[in-house]
Amino acid sequence: MSTQKFYQTVKQHFPKKTNEEIAKLICNILLNFRSLKEISPSLITYLNPQVTHLVLSNPSVPTQACLSFFRFLQKSHCLTHQRPNLEAHIALFLRLFKAKKFAEAKSILHCVAAADGMRKPISEIASLLGENHVEHKAIGKMFDMLFRVYVDNMRFKEALEVFDYMRSDGFAMDERSCMVYLLAMKRQKQYDSLVEFFEKMVEFDVRISVYSMTMVIDGLCKVGEISKARKLMDEMVRKGVKPNEYTYNTLLDACMKKPDFATLKEILMAMEKEGLDLNVTSYTLLIDGYCNFGNLKEVERLFREIERKGIEPDVHLYTCMISGCSKLGNVKRAFSVFDEMVERGLVPNAHTYGALINCLCKAGQMQAAEVLLNEMQSKGIDIGRVIFNTMMDGYCKQGNIDEAWRLQKVMEGKGHESDVHVYNIIASGLCKLDRREEAKMWLFSMVDRGVAPNEVAYTTLIGIYSKEGNFVEAKKTLREMETKGVKPNTATYNTLIDGYCKKGMMKEAYKLKIVMECKGLIPDNYTYTSLVHGESISGKVDDALKLFNEMPREGLVPNVVTYTAMISGLSKEGRSDEAFRLYDEMIEAGLTPDASVYSALVGSLHG
Repeated sequence: MSTQKFYQTVKQHFPKKTNEEIAKLICNILLNFRSLKEISPSLITYLNPQVTHLVLSNPSVPTQACLSFFRFLQKSHCLTHQRPNLEAHIALFLRLFKAKKFAEAKSILHCVAAADGMRKPISEIASLLGENHVEHKAIGKMFDMLFRVYVDNMRFKEALEVFDYMRSDGFAMDERSCMVYLLAMKRQKQYDSLVEFFEKMVEFDVRISVYSMTMVIDGLCKVGEISKARKLMDEMVRKGVKPNEYTYNTLLDACMKKPDFATLKEILMAMEKEGLDLNVTSYTLLIDGYCNFGNLKEVERLFREIERKGIEPDVHLYTCMISGCSKLGNVKRAFSVFDEMVERGLVPNAHTYGALINCLCKAGQMQAAEVLLNEMQSKGIDIGRVIFNTMMDGYCKQGNIDEAWRLQKVMEGKGHESDVHVYNIIASGLCKLDRREEAKMWLFSMVDRGVAPNEVAYTTLIGIYSKEGNFVEAKKTLREMETKGVKPNTATYNTLIDGYCKKGMMKEAYKLKIVMECKGLIPDNYTYTSLVHGESISGKVDDALKLFNEMPREGLVPNVVTYTAMISGLSKEGRSDEAFRLYDEMIEAGLTPDASVYSALVGSLHG
């Protein structure tokens, strides 16, 4: 039948037929037509929702033909009022689901979830299913799939409505569908909602697997609720859900990050009781944690334990170990671990080289770091932005700005645009060399190149103005920072407070401390040290001593600079007994005095 003939047939019979007859006519045409592309949209302008529903639910029309007809109605621009409604979507879904075309069925539900015009209460959707005499089991399957689709489309409220409806009407809920919701909450970092939904799952008697349990435990650990995570695991164990290595590793990781060594010990004992041994991942987490705490002795013990148990360390574990040695400044041990790794036949990756280069840069061994950089290039290992930044920082700390600029050009030549960190590193290097005017110009050029300053960049600029005594510009920069949505941190306020203190402007310094505290920022060692120093050079030693004694009550430990400022202040006032008492206290604290301390003490005796 030609398109023209089809059109004439429809035109002739449509006005005189009922909806059922029109639907039957279209069904016959669908059975005879191979492709709907030949049909002009004008031929079916008389369609209405009832006719569409009758066509889609007619069992004699092949499911694929129904789907093609549905897609045709969706895509035809001239058929706005004839577009498939909710009833049509459900009718086609049921056809596809029954034919086990689950992917196509799910895509139909995606249309329902994505279209604002089809937002209907779940009870109304259930009513439509009832009108179509759909079996109870099929309704449950459809709602289960609809739940997933709502989650995929970020419509969490509707998803929970489906869940509650299924719960109240006795439908079974697939745990895998619930996992989709849990994963979505985890990605959105909505950890409270994650836990709340899991509790609903338990209450609804959804089968709980170790995977969903571990996901919730991970969520609780992410917000530092290790004890709640442990309690949840114990409850699930009583319900017959056994934790696996991944569950325990999640808890181990949280304990090392907090740190919480008491709970860590409990978890290790629980693992032993369950007959679960530490795996490579477990050891990597523990080693990384102890490296961060500077406990190399414990790291070495764990490493020997790995060897004793015959566990094969992987590249990640070795890299973690090298990174730990780097943090502790132990270059010799870092290279020893690297050599051992290579001897085992493991191939170092970019992270491994990055950890070694970081170690060398911290030790000021830039020539050796360059050798490693060249080795990476010769092996075809991609040199990322982080390694370039590390190298530039190393050169800047040595005062070699020209080499940092050279590396910046090399980095940009490799397609890595200079980011805010690059500008901060070089600006900081220029400040260390007292090339403050150049540092300012450098930071301004960053803005000209379209790179937005972060809190470090603004803090550096505020620091430059403060050292110059230009507090008008310093405060202006602070206001600009807040206007641009960049939140000042403790270091930002400390920079300005220190500037005020060094100029003897103590009233302004204390005002800024109050502003900082009102914004929820807690004064740290640097804040108090600046104030102590300021009061000391202003000749108000008793006020400085009051601040110094306040530090332990605030959980702060005075450092070398704090002691030096306080001893210097007391010495200038000729209060040698108090100065020497602080000196003894400083030695007992394991702090090493510098020449200025001895000079001040000698001066106090002469006074």
